[in-house]
Amino acid sequence: METDVARGEYVDPQAGTVRFEVVAKSWLGSRVVDPTTEIRHETAWRLHVLPVFGKRQVKSIKPSEVANWLADLERRKGPATARTAFVVLHGTLELAVDDDTIKRNPAKAGVVTVPVPKNRRIVTWSDATVERIVECHPVQYRAIPTIGAAAGLRQGELFGLAKDDIDFDAMVIHVRRQVKKIGKYFVFALPKNDLERTVPMSEGAALTLMRHMESFEPRPYSLPWERPNGEPHEVKILFRWRNDRHIPARSYDKAMWHPALAAAGVIPQPTRNARGALQYVTNRDTGMHALRHYYASVALADGVNIKELAEYLGHGDPGFTLRLYTHMLPSSHDRARKAIDSRLGRIFSVAAHGTATEQAARAHLVELAEQQLDAGPELGL
Repeated sequence: METDVARGEYVDPQAGTVRFEVVAKSWLGSRVVDPTTEIRHETAWRLHVLPVFGKRQVKSIKPSEVANWLADLERRKGPATARTAFVVLHGTLELAVDDDTIKRNPAKAGVVTVPVPKNRRIVTWSDATVERIVECHPVQYRAIPTIGAAAGLRQGELFGLAKDDIDFDAMVIHVRRQVKKIGKYFVFALPKNDLERTVPMSEGAALTLMRHMESFEPRPYSLPWERPNGEPHEVKILFRWRNDRHIPARSYDKAMWHPALAAAGVIPQPTRNARGALQYVTNRDTGMHALRHYYASVALADGVNIKELAEYLGHGDPGFTLRLYTHMLPSSHDRARKAIDSRLGRIFSVAAHGTATEQAARAHLVELAEQQLDAGPELGL
């Protein structure tokens, strides 16, 4: 014990007898995060962490137990859920270390493998498919999928887009907020990852927005900022729902997006359930997020680099963008061919056809030969 004290590693054995749930409540209460993350952490704690570790003494938790729990949770619920639960467990144990309750965090042991959600291979829609989807929207809402495809905004960001966010002089769109649902309430909030960003606006996108605003004049609209009890945040939003309020994502999907997909032939025609309501067969590949993938594919095909694309999409880590879209990058073979042809064009011409002087000399010889052939009858040849 004296050696541990000298090294600064001594921990009172009694400190580790505190229950895990006590430390977890302190950790959850100390987090300064957005409301959605707060709800996600609380849910993971209540459903997946508390039942296993809540009543345990902090010092009794072993790395092998953490590893087995995490692997089982990943098998049953998937890597995303397991990773969120791990954040809660790891954060709680890290707080215990900082408070000198335990010496080491068992969740940091080498035997513990943190789940990493696997990136799916994204398959993007064709230009014709996106065009059909836009055409199948009512005129009042056609600008929504159009700007989704032309600027890569998320659904909530499109619904939160305001007149002052469109800069026709600089030809950019400022992405400053989203319409976000927290429980049963809606708020204006910062975009995902709390990252505002600026996206280049094409001439076609600018014309689309200009005509939309001429036909449907943006008017002031207010929602609480970030939390249901937050300060009112007022902007002139571009898109409103049938009740003249903001557009709820679920209502838009059911009344606009899914019918447009069916009419465009992307998903099957709907059936009716026992109550007569239309039911559409959709999946994660047919959500509005597909328009962001389409935007990314167009940008990459025309030479936009990964770092720039990550900024335009609002990804905090360009590495994530690269992992998600690496298969869409133009082939390095193609880029190499084009680069060589561009720089060595004159050299290839000389190698294949000779220098200009040589070409002129050959042309002169050919001309003389033709003249001789033409004069052949007169010369008796």
